[in-house]
Amino acid sequence: MSIFSDNIRFLRGKREKTQQELADLLSITRSRYVSYEDGRSEPSIEMLLKVSQSFHVSIDLLVSVDIRKYPMEETLNLPDNRIILPVLVDHLGNDTIEIISQKEAENYLEGYRDIQYIGNLQRIALPFLTHGKYRAFPAEGNSMPPFRRGSYIVGKYVEGIDHLKPGKTYVFVTLNEGIIYKRFMGKRKNRIWVSSDNSFYRPYDILIEEVLEIWQYASGIFPEDFESDETEDLDMKEMFMELKKDIKELENKISGK
Repeated sequence: MSIFSDNIRFLRGKREKTQQELADLLSITRSRYVSYEDGRSEPSIEMLLKVSQSFHVSIDLLVSVDIRKYPMEETLNLPDNRIILPVLVDHLGNDTIEIISQKEAENYLEGYRDIQYIGNLQRIALPFLTHGKYRAFPAEGNSMPPFRRGSYIVGKYVEGIDHLKPGKTYVFVTLNEGIIYKRFMGKRKNRIWVSSDNSFYRPYDILIEEVLEIWQYASGIFPEDFESDETEDLDMKEMFMELKKDIKELENKISGK
């Protein structure tokens, strides 16, 4: 037996269809369809497309994930043939939020498409966050006070660049920088401009093609010893390194390099 055969048998049962009815829907004989359910033969690409369209489930899910383990009626469809799974609830019926820990953040670029990876993440429930898909990301650095290391930024999934609002803050998952939290300033041709709330850091642009996911800020989770004093000392070593870099760039401009 294969994952595909188990999946189509399960989906057929969910739809309360007979093997003959599915065979007719796919324009094949019953014996041919049964061979797929029994795992005795593998479908062609064309047949996979037909099965995918018939069940409204992506090919990727059909052949790689045991969908019996997930509530398919509660999945969230995403661009490029992806799905965030599972959308689970706690014992009170509140949607749960996946937590990307500091350790998991290192693997997120490789795992964000992987349904099994997402399904194995730790979860929390925040009853005041509804009507959307949320995920919690770790805060890094000093560029967006009051967030600091140990804090988590809870973001609501944004479907695309056109849904960004100037002045709002977002978690951007990008190819080159990984997970970053910035304020969206605007869009220019094939780039978006972002900035930090710490004025020490300069605004910069990101190629749109490098943006993998966008999550709009919805809430924050702070460590127990958090104090809301925005004058909190910043990491001086990091500041001096940035200052040294800026001075070097200025010297190069003056010397014409």
